Parts: sequence; structure tokens; C-alpha cells
Amino acid sequence: MTLPMGRPMREIFGETVAQLASEDPRIVVVDGDVGSSTRADIFEKAHPGRYLQMGIAEQNMLGVAAGLATMGLIPYISTFVSFAVVRPLDQIRVLIAQTGANVKITPSYAGLFTGQTGMSHIIVDDLAIMRAMPGMVSVAPADDVEAAAALRWAAAYAGPCYVRLVRDATQRLFDASYRFELGKAVVVREGAGIALVSTGSQTPRTVDAAELLAADGIDALVLHVPTLKPLDVATLVAVAERTRRVFTVEEHTVIGGLGGAVAEALAEHRPTRVDRIGIRDVYPESGPNDALLDIYGLSAARVAEQVRTLVRAG
Repeated sequence: MTLPMGRPMREIFGETVAQLASEDPRIVVVDGDVGSSTRADIFEKAHPGRYLQMGIAEQNMLGVAAGLATMGLIPYISTFVSFAVVRPLDQIRVLIAQTGANVKITPSYAGLFTGQTGMSHIIVDDLAIMRAMPGMVSVAPADDVEAAAALRWAAAYAGPCYVRLVRDATQRLFDASYRFELGKAVVVREGAGIALVSTGSQTPRTVDAAELLAADGIDALVLHVPTLKPLDVATLVAVAERTRRVFTVEEHTVIGGLGGAVAEALAEHRPTRVDRIGIRDVYPESGPNDALLDIYGLSAARVAEQVRTLVRAG
């Protein structure tokens, strides 16, 4: 059964942060001249005096956000992942992570879904970068429901955090009863044969892949990992104990992201074979969402195909 579609995470960003700002006067949005794309314009309309337009100057924008945090404000960053992580990396490291500044780095346009903006805008190593940075919490919501919950959690969290959002609507995995908990992985499909461990908006596609595998007699448990740092090592070890074969699936490079985190944790706590499915050591090309998912092996059908081949190979 294919999961239903949810709403675009960028719309959820604008609406949720605007609502949070109505509840907390400390919340501001710092935008890099992309408000109509990230839907920070929703916040701007609701709170024009707390919407700070920085222009196309992202290094300065992150520096300003750090300064705002020293004044007791809670800045949320509005831009693309390419401009929120890679371009201002030194400012993030020195001004935000090292000082523990209460800045919420909450960009959209993560992974392959960037609206055909071109190779320069497609960043698939952001989780590797951010989870390796001391003091930086890293979160990747699966759908619109979890995105709203994670953005709301971020307001209450004292310290820097990275919340990875995608541009377009994705499949909805959770309902209104879901509660996001930092550092907690969630089993979203039971199974006993193998474990598929996924994160972000790839998880719903991984659930669909598990259903395709079930038709071939491969019973897959699916573990969703919304927090790459801190990682839920206890749940990961328990899943490995139950299934004894782990596959990681991520819309991100297999180097240093979820696959790396899982392999590191299991190597230390419960040695288990880990096969990593994701983007290999390439810069992805630009194109329509569905085409890119097929090209890079991340559609439900392509994930199932890869897992099926690996399982049969032993």
C-alpha cells in the first residue's frame, strides 16, 4: 500500500514558525532573499517586524543569527541547504557551534528535491558535515507532521540545531498523534527478516520498498531515524539483534551520513553486516524528482531491487 501524500515541508516551516512566534516574542526569522521559495514569506506576513532580510549574503546571515542569539532572541534560518550549510560553514563552526549559540538552522531544498535548480544547489553531504560538528544536533524529519513537530521542538531546545527540510510534498508517514522525541528512533514497520534503517523523507519510500519486498517473501522491519545526532544506539542495537542484517537507506551520500553513523554504532556495540543504499561518491545531476530517485536508486522500486539482489547474494 502506497502512503498518502502530505504537504510541502517548506509550507510547514512558514506556518509553524509563524505560530511559534505568536507564542514566543523571542522568535525571529533571518532570510537569505528566498522567502517566497522557503515560504518564510508566510512568517513575514504574520510578523513583519521580526522578519530580517539579509539578502544574498549567507555568511553574514549566519553571523547576524549568532549575534541575535546573544541578545536572547531565537533565530530560525530561511534559505536553501546549499546556502545554509556549505557556504557559511566557517561561521557555523566558529560563531554558532563553538559558542553553543541558540540558532536554529532550518533550511529547505535538501537532497535531490531542489526544483531543478542545478548541480550547484544539490547538497547531499550536509548530514555528514553537521553531525560531525561538535555541539550540533542533526535532525531529518520524514514528513510534514514530523517536520512541524521538529520545528516546534527546536524552539524549546537550548542550543544550536540543524533541521533538514525538503522542498516538495512527500508521502505522509505519521498522523496527528505523533510526538517527536530528540534522539529516539521509531519502528514504522514491523518485520523479522531484515532491517531497513532510513531517515528523512526517504523513510516513507523505504516503507513502500518493504511492502514490495514482502511480496517476494522478504520480511523487512523499517526503522526511522529522525535524529542522526544524538543517535538512538540502543534501539539500533535491539533491531540488529532481532534481524541480524541491516540495510541503511538515505537520500544523501553513503559516506558519513546515516550509513556511516549506523555502521560506526554497530561496529562498536553489536557487530552486524551493514549494506548502505544511497548516493554514491558523485555530484547528482538536476532533474525531475521521480527521475532523480530512479537514477540514484532511491525510488521504492529501486530500493527493493537493490535489497532483493543483496539478500539473494547472501
